[in-house]
Amino acid sequence: MKRRIELLAPGGDIDSIKAAIVSGADAVYCGLNKYNARNRAANITFEDLNGILRVAHRNSCRVFITLNIIIVESEIPDLIHLLNKLINTSIDGVIIQDLGLFYLLSSYFGSLKIHASTQLTTHNKGQIKFLGELNASQVNLSRELNMNEIKALTATAHKINVLTEVFVHGSYCISYSGLCYMSSLHGGNSANRGRCSQPCRDQYITTPQGVDFPLNLKDNSAYSDLRELSIAEVDSIKIEGRIKKFHYVYMVVSSYRKQLQSLYDNKYISSDKSDLYKVFNRDFSNAFLKGDINRNMFIENPRDNSATHLVELNRGISDEAFEKVEKEFYAETGKIRSFIKSRIDLLNIAKAPLAITISGKSGTPLKVRMETPDSSFVLFSETDLVTKGTLPLDLKMILGKFKTINESEYFIEQIELNNLQPDLYIPFKELTSLKNRILYILKDSKETYLPIETPVLKGQRDVKVKATISVLISSQKDLNLCNESSADIYFQLPDGLNTRSSDLIDLFIKNRNVIPWFPSVLIGEDYSAAVELLQQVQPKLIVTNNTGIAYEANKLGISWIAGPYLNVVNSYSLLCLKEKFNCSGSFISNEINRQQIRSIKKPDDFKLYYSIYHPIVLMTSRQCFFHQVIGCEKESIDAECIETCKRSTTLTNLKKVSFIIDKSRGAYNSIYGDTHFLNTDIVTDIPGIFSSFFIDLRDMKTETKAELDKSKIIQLFENHLSGSSESKQRLHQTIHPTNNTQYKKGL
Repeated sequence: MKRRIELLAPGGDIDSIKAAIVSGADAVYCGLNKYNARNRAANITFEDLNGILRVAHRNSCRVFITLNIIIVESEIPDLIHLLNKLINTSIDGVIIQDLGLFYLLSSYFGSLKIHASTQLTTHNKGQIKFLGELNASQVNLSRELNMNEIKALTATAHKINVLTEVFVHGSYCISYSGLCYMSSLHGGNSANRGRCSQPCRDQYITTPQGVDFPLNLKDNSAYSDLRELSIAEVDSIKIEGRIKKFHYVYMVVSSYRKQLQSLYDNKYISSDKSDLYKVFNRDFSNAFLKGDINRNMFIENPRDNSATHLVELNRGISDEAFEKVEKEFYAETGKIRSFIKSRIDLLNIAKAPLAITISGKSGTPLKVRMETPDSSFVLFSETDLVTKGTLPLDLKMILGKFKTINESEYFIEQIELNNLQPDLYIPFKELTSLKNRILYILKDSKETYLPIETPVLKGQRDVKVKATISVLISSQKDLNLCNESSADIYFQLPDGLNTRSSDLIDLFIKNRNVIPWFPSVLIGEDYSAAVELLQQVQPKLIVTNNTGIAYEANKLGISWIAGPYLNVVNSYSLLCLKEKFNCSGSFISNEINRQQIRSIKKPDDFKLYYSIYHPIVLMTSRQCFFHQVIGCEKESIDAECIETCKRSTTLTNLKKVSFIIDKSRGAYNSIYGDTHFLNTDIVTDIPGIFSSFFIDLRDMKTETKAELDKSKIIQLFENHLSGSSESKQRLHQTIHPTNNTQYKKGL
């Protein structure tokens, strides 16, 4: 078998990076101490990076840096400073989520390869094309996809020279990545900022089904599915685990390396996961990959399952016999850890030393001889040394001009000047040129880039706008609001769009003033049905939370607004949407606070939107929550579940905080906060910025009660926008309880 698949391994700290290298990883992804989506990992410093790069590349292992969080405006200058340093290293690419960072990289740091993070929840063809337009060279596909869906998306990606990667081992998130706000709202630790506190793994008050950990999934393992992934032509298989220790990384990577080698040698694919059970696991499932989303994907214990698995293997033996087996198991794992540690300790991530010998005399070029542990080379200045000048050529001047060499994979250990005639001079620019030529050779003919300043955002005028109200509905019985109010009316399209597309096309053709609102997740036939709706209806305007639909709308010349779940939090994301995809406006994420919103500068001829009243969605899942909470007669989810199931229940954690579990017809399972979000303060806090304030009037039941009908609620909000202090007071009296924690706390 000729085709090879990249084996991509996690590296949370230096030891785990070493473990990935020695166990046969083709590439490792690791985070610096900021801007990455695993803040709880040890991570590495920039000072560590160049030594890691030298060791990894000497062992044919690529290194990708994770910058995969959303970036608030105040962080942009520091991020630019970091990118100025990263572009002059030999990293093999960066993994990112933020649309503004896509814009900055493609506009100013074009030599850095861009990989799209799983946080972008990429699951349809349009999203692949959207990311291709942003110069993504590799895309991590959603973990919820099955093999046929992966194969179709990979074929699309390859047509536009984009590679695909698939998570094959490690933790499953129960929510679609990038669409989970549970940790953000309850605890202030945003998953979109790498601070997820994993409330899905928490213990809850025992459910009617007798379950204490109802949201806890088993770990993902596609160990026995590599042949099918190869047939699907996936380019990279990715192991999760940047908070795992070195022995975990070594055991998992080496197991997958052996499995891949067996595949390449046209041998059988093993189903023996015994080595994988020797390190942290929550038992294993490949149900998403197989397209069989079932109740057996859950496990009651969120902690390490290794000992439990050992018990199951030895069920029926005596206590005395099991005690012996257990001792042998722990003794073996101890030996394994010691063996792995001895191997990784042989790798030295220190930078390589340089010995520099400088010689020359008046009337001749300056000669610079460089010696590394592996090679040596000689360079000459392009001008001759002279006896007159501003500052004499001495050790201090040379160290000053050559100091940036220490920011490479090498450090200057010694400089020898014995054969340099004293009191000689050479132009400063000649020393700079020599330094750049030295770096070019040391970096294997890679150009050195001058730093850029933080780009100045041009063409933005301080024009105050008068805001209007926009309203979201999802039931045809609420279409009367179009006649009773001047507000823009958005109509929520279902996740399971395919079976209802003809009725919805008819609805929008008959109600031209109603604006389609596209959901975040549209997979397979549902995505195709959404594209067909765009083509058939040709609406004047849409709102979309899915970048695949954004891509198609732009192609069709349809004006579009970026929805609130695209996680837009900075000015460069707005530029990205406008300049790359002709976006007419964007919602600003509800995760950021007043000051963070104030810092955002909008482009000219671009509208900003903000949701001031809505049920707070905490997570959206392809899995069913009801199996674990109140039960369901079906073992697995099928198409009928999405289309017809309508259920609701509550879930309460040990702190007595309740959550609403809701499954609407045509929708995926979702979890909501127990009360609605209501933020009337932003209207006066940040006046003249937003074109429209959005209120969600779908019939989503939480503990929040609204004591007025929908048309009167709209009128109250409109009066509040007109400056009526009484209306603001009445809103809080008639709609309660509510919260606006996110607006106060921010990211």
